[in-house]
Amino acid sequence: MNLNEKIAAFEEMVQKIKAREPQNVEKQHEAGKLTAGERIDMLFDKGTFVETGMFAQHQYHDFDLERNHLYRDRPYRDGVITGFGKINDRLAYAFAQDFTTMGGSVGFTHSKKICETICAARKNKAPIIGLIDSAGARIQEGSGAYASIFYENILTSGVVPQISVIMGICAGGGVCSSALTDFIFMVEGTSSMFVASPAVLKEVTGEKITSEELGGAEVHSTISGVCDFVAKNDEDCIEMVKKLLTYLPSSFLKEPPWIDTEDSPDRSSPELLEIVPVDSRTSFDMRKIISFIVDNNDFFEVKNNFASNIITGFARLGGYSVGICANQPLTYAGTINCNASDKAAKFYRTCDCYNIPIITLVDVPGYMPGISEEYKGIIRHGAKMLYGYTEASVPKITCIIRKAYGGSYAAMGCKAMGADIVFAWPTTEIATMGAESAVNVLYKKELEKSEDKSALFRQRVQEYREKFSTPFYYASRLDVDVIIDPRETRKQLITALENTKDKKVKKIEKKHGNIPL
Repeated sequence: MNLNEKIAAFEEMVQKIKAREPQNVEKQHEAGKLTAGERIDMLFDKGTFVETGMFAQHQYHDFDLERNHLYRDRPYRDGVITGFGKINDRLAYAFAQDFTTMGGSVGFTHSKKICETICAARKNKAPIIGLIDSAGARIQEGSGAYASIFYENILTSGVVPQISVIMGICAGGGVCSSALTDFIFMVEGTSSMFVASPAVLKEVTGEKITSEELGGAEVHSTISGVCDFVAKNDEDCIEMVKKLLTYLPSSFLKEPPWIDTEDSPDRSSPELLEIVPVDSRTSFDMRKIISFIVDNNDFFEVKNNFASNIITGFARLGGYSVGICANQPLTYAGTINCNASDKAAKFYRTCDCYNIPIITLVDVPGYMPGISEEYKGIIRHGAKMLYGYTEASVPKITCIIRKAYGGSYAAMGCKAMGADIVFAWPTTEIATMGAESAVNVLYKKELEKSEDKSALFRQRVQEYREKFSTPFYYASRLDVDVIIDPRETRKQLITALENTKDKKVKKIEKKHGNIPL
């Protein structure tokens, strides 16, 4: 066989490897899913993807694998496509599990391909995206295939962005690997994540439940908080992944990309004057504040249906990528509970990993009181938020929109917690607690003796507000840096970003801190 013949044979072999049996492709499409190859083609810029490990095969022969139609001829790729290419003209690595080959099950060759891809992404300082569609561990090959993936996930954490995209089943060890990454996407109706499948639950506990009820996108985006983003279908999901990458740097050594959004940094927002009610006990939608502040009203929210009393997400201000954490008065009056603490703490730390400035918009009346939250461990969970904010060394800018009370304000980024610049609207109220509660404590005896308790109470509340709760009082103590016209919030935040973008922090020498997990 001459060289041309060998090349022709090679090309034919590659085409056979890439070809999928029509009935298997049809099954994927009928289930509302793309194939692994279609997902890779959609994720990467056209013609840039380079596949690695195409000729990999499993090395096991027990349990009649040779006679099993799923394993016959030891299929190439071993159920996973791996490689690298360009996404929006930037280098990225990916693996896509192929459910049409052995159910995308994870054996040792399959695992090694994923590990080598994660390792290459770490070494070459580029994001790694996992497109996950797998029945779980390949039991014919024994235990241990997932452990190597966990190891690589952990070594890579904080070095480059790791994104898990659940596009089918993710079970057993697969869920632990995904949980170790920075972001998790799921797809409505086709994604599911669980440690033990419905069949296992029925066998072990007698419980009967569907995959969707146990670990579907709605469950993990609203109840467990495992999922960060939910897409309508595979195509929508991949576009969302691409959008997320525009806010992130390639690695911790880089800054997030600056993009000219053509939205003037000097733009005023008179609409902000109409959003916040005069009565501090009346709720409003903080998303409206965010929308008018950020470039082109474009806010990419993270975990938007979980712990909705706090809002987290990415946006641009003057073209700069920023992470925004804000209280949401529409839910529990914006108080901070256990789930909100976990959500915000993870977001703070993720922004810090990848050099994304943190902006907090504050309207917080306190940590959520109650027996339920105390029993859940609000003390421990609340401390995570404090730790995450203080540990972050990126630029940190705070803007108090309405209320900033006590320890909950500390969790949102007060001056004493390391905020670089603290802005406040002139109508804000800053205090240890609300004026009414403070007066009941401070003037308890005087109120008990008064003939007109109601009138005295109102008088003391007004005095307390005017003397101890105004932003001017806290500005006199240097706890507030600048009191701003609400209409100029966007302009002031962008100026602060530009002034802090070269911030450098010398960290205290130690092995690592001990976050209250």
